[in-house]
Amino acid sequence: MPGIAGIIGRAPSGEASAAVQLMVNSLNGGKSSIRGTYTNEKLGVWLGWVSQEDSFTECLPIWNEKRDLCLIFSGEDFAEQTQIDALRRKGHHWDGDNASYLVHQYEELGPAFFEQLNGWFSGVLIDFRKPSVVLFNDRYGLNRIYYHESSGLLYFSSEAKALLKILPTLRQLNLASLGEFFSCGCVLSNKTLFAGVSLLPGASAWTFGPNGTLSKEAYFEKATWEQQSSLGPSEYYERLKETFERILPRYLRGQKRIGISLTGGLDSRLIMAWARLGESTLPCYTFSGPYRQSRDLQIAQRVAAICKQPHEIIPVDDAFLRDFPTLAQKAVYVSDGAMDVTGAVEIYVNRRAKQIAPIRLTGNYGSEILRGNIAFRPTLPEKSVYESEFSGLIDSAAKTYLEERDGHRLSFIAFKQVPWHHWARFAVEQSQLTVRSPYLDNELVALVYRAPGAPADVTEPSLRLLAEGNPALSRLDSDRVYKQRGVALAQVRSLYQKLTFKAEYAFDSGMPQWLAKVDHLCAPMRLERIFLGRHRFYHFRVWYRDQLSAYVKEVLLDSRTRNRSYLNRAGLERIVRGHLSGRANYTSEIHRLLTSELLQRHLIEQN
Repeated sequence: MPGIAGIIGRAPSGEASAAVQLMVNSLNGGKSSIRGTYTNEKLGVWLGWVSQEDSFTECLPIWNEKRDLCLIFSGEDFAEQTQIDALRRKGHHWDGDNASYLVHQYEELGPAFFEQLNGWFSGVLIDFRKPSVVLFNDRYGLNRIYYHESSGLLYFSSEAKALLKILPTLRQLNLASLGEFFSCGCVLSNKTLFAGVSLLPGASAWTFGPNGTLSKEAYFEKATWEQQSSLGPSEYYERLKETFERILPRYLRGQKRIGISLTGGLDSRLIMAWARLGESTLPCYTFSGPYRQSRDLQIAQRVAAICKQPHEIIPVDDAFLRDFPTLAQKAVYVSDGAMDVTGAVEIYVNRRAKQIAPIRLTGNYGSEILRGNIAFRPTLPEKSVYESEFSGLIDSAAKTYLEERDGHRLSFIAFKQVPWHHWARFAVEQSQLTVRSPYLDNELVALVYRAPGAPADVTEPSLRLLAEGNPALSRLDSDRVYKQRGVALAQVRSLYQKLTFKAEYAFDSGMPQWLAKVDHLCAPMRLERIFLGRHRFYHFRVWYRDQLSAYVKEVLLDSRTRNRSYLNRAGLERIVRGHLSGRANYTSEIHRLLTSELLQRHLIEQN
């Protein structure tokens, strides 16, 4: 994916230049990538980047007219067009509809520039007037920067693998972080899976002065939003409507074609309701599984038809299963191990989505920001698979989670859940195309902090917003709720959807062990065909047991895997053979074990 890398400090120039070149070559850019480097030995800065042709950052490095400011930028900024136009009126000049205006914005605003930025980004700003070098990122930390400090040098990169490439001592797992990953599905507290590698906290503006001094400052504090006064229900809703309608056009502009991934839920539908689209201007698509048309797909097709937009189905089919070993390896590799092997599905469908449109607009983060959805919690894996000392690290992850969870609910979601948990899937998606969502817009998130306290129905503002944006869309069913004349019938159909949702979970990754034994006895009946595919489009319990069984056995029963220090060989063999026989369900354990093994092999041993 596009990104940046560099070394800041006093280092032998030849060595630093060669190291940064290696780092840049390690970044995933794809065939249409633009790669470049910039060096200033006097300031002690060696920088590199990868961007895409015809993208927001195709213009790197960015200079002002006097060439006393230089900006390296990764990501996107969703500024109001009026802000950009104001810069031209003040006499600033630049070419192209891209990130070139940003350096002029800094020229006008100074340090306030960083807080003005709106999007998911990271970058380096060199101010020759001071002189100083500033390493910065977005306030959520969603555009990741990995870093390592050693001997007065700061090494940093958008991808951890670039640091592992030039610093062999970092090529070892942090087992405490791996325990958090196995328990929570992500690493907590701005740590990473690699010993000695950390994440730059969100809203960082780390400034390197002329004498080698480093000031680790934050340009934004979440307390600024937390301390706002609450609004009454009516005023909050009116501001929500005004803000959403005003910010949405920011995410629909650009040189490249934009498509939207539609689901049966509220958040992508809200975008469709307020986008004010011309006919056939926004291609829509929905991901679909092998068993049947899901409820998501059925509703999405109706949404697209009402809005008079084209719609396509992107199926997860036999071709995906044939390519799974390669796709799983790629998902783990591009996400630096943060995404488990189920990210293979995201690689596959987003690769197909790019053929429709290179920019994907999505409703991601809507339920989290607007309705306070907590998306991850600690779980207790099957302990017999792990050595006792490592099991203790898995247990301790729950305590760390509770400590991090303490405090403002929305702050946990926006500033911890988003960059730690959601980033993994975002990274995999972003490796294939450009992902956009209006639900992390600074203005919208700041407003949601002012929502009325503990409302009886957290979905009410979203439903009302949908009804005012497009009444026809509000009359459609959602993925869980039926809109139906007759209260009794609507309740029956809603109950049916809830039951089928739970049944699908029970016949997929959530199947209890007793039911797995029953399912095995009834194997000729293929009961999963009755329940699967109604709500989800991928089904790894069955795939691991059937089509992917040879791959699972090849990887997990290999001598390299069985000899990992944190695994119990007997326990490992028991769960693999139990799942492949169909007598047990260890889908989640196989996710974790495949991921950690691919991480070990392709990011540590082969780097």
